[in-house]
Amino acid sequence: MPQYHDLLDKIISNVQKVIIGKKEVIELALVSFLCSGHVLIEDVPGVGKTSLVAALAKSINCSFKRIQFTPDVLPSDITGFSMYNQKTGEFEYRPGAVMSQVILADEINRTSPKTQASLLEVMEEGQVTVDGVTHPVPTPFMVLATQNPIEYTGTYPLPEAQIDRFLMKITIGYPSAADESRILSEYQYKNPLDELQPVINSEDIITMQNQVKEVYVDKTINDYIVEIIHETRHHPDITLGASPRGSLALFRAAQGWAYYQKRDYVLPDDVKKMAFPVLTHRLLLKQEAKLKRISPEDIIQSIINKINVPMVNI
Repeated sequence: MPQYHDLLDKIISNVQKVIIGKKEVIELALVSFLCSGHVLIEDVPGVGKTSLVAALAKSINCSFKRIQFTPDVLPSDITGFSMYNQKTGEFEYRPGAVMSQVILADEINRTSPKTQASLLEVMEEGQVTVDGVTHPVPTPFMVLATQNPIEYTGTYPLPEAQIDRFLMKITIGYPSAADESRILSEYQYKNPLDELQPVINSEDIITMQNQVKEVYVDKTINDYIVEIIHETRHHPDITLGASPRGSLALFRAAQGWAYYQKRDYVLPDDVKKMAFPVLTHRLLLKQEAKLKRISPEDIIQSIINKINVPMVNI
């Protein structure tokens, strides 16, 4: 296992050649991949959302496709379609854009709900069904979707069923003045992404994904996760709390973060750390809470402060 932990450090360092000053964002994206999860990146244009996904795909030597979502993109463009072959007299499957290991669903909220729904099956089950025939996607598989939180004209908000399928929601944010100055220097003559080389292969990622599942989680941690989730369902400022899928997501993310921290067991601090990126997008706030400018992060923090931290026997 130690050799794989060293590979994680190599991936982070490699992506940092492209995404400067945003180590924690890179860590969260990598942990999501280790958990076989998907990521929703919500941020303003120009902060490096696309570059982050491309750099991660290159670093782990996975096939990568970018889907630019627009109102005229059809579900068949995503999942593929069947075409009649006159020579064989049979219908043949023509793969869609989703048949790749790392998918960038760029500006996912700019396409129609029908096209958005074409990703539901593949994100949950790792397969697409076309004309009654099921086609598995390559492994490892990950969808990283981006959306702009500022522009609402011509957009279609993601339904709760779609949002719930993302393991994490992350934001990149603007760089500091020092980091932005360094970006100018690094990008003066070339784009570092063009020269980025893989540091591991996809088989290594699959091995690490299997190892993450073996990270020990004490029953007290299970109960701690469930208590947090149940509090979201009864909080006075929340209309819709986290689902059982949210419980599983927090459980798996805590395992992934513990693994990234080079531990084979989960601590309560891992759950606290992952609660924010895993749960914020799963909470539907009441209108009164929004008017009071209460954020999902505020609510999660209050829940964590309220619940007693368990003692874990390792």
